[in-house]
Amino acid sequence: MKLTSEQVTRTTNQFEVQALPDSHPAVPQLKERFGEHTFLLDNNGLNILEPADATLPGAVQAAVVINLANWSDESLTRLTPHEPVPTGEIVELVPTH
Repeated sequence: MKLTSEQVTRTTNQFEVQALPDSHPAVPQLKERFGEHTFLLDNNGLNILEPADATLPGAVQAAVVINLANWSDESLTRLTPHEPVPTGEIVELVPTH
C-alpha cells in the first residue's frame, strides 16, 4: 500500500517507524521485490502497511503492519527477507472524530 504524506505522518505518530523516501537508493530494488508500497523501517526490520479488515467493529480506515525482513546484524545495516508476517500493530490512517 502506497501512503500519502499525511498517512505517513499519521503512521509515524502512532508507530515508531521511519518511512524510506522514494529517492532512497534501496527503494527501486524493494519495489521490484515487494511491489509498490511505502517502506517503513523500525528496530525489527522492514515493514509495509496493508489495509485492515473493514469488517472489524468500529473500524476506521486502518492498516495492518506487515514485516517483510528482519535485521541480520546488530548495526541494523543488513536485512534478511522472509515471508510476510503481520505484526499485530494496527495504524489508523484517517483521524477519528
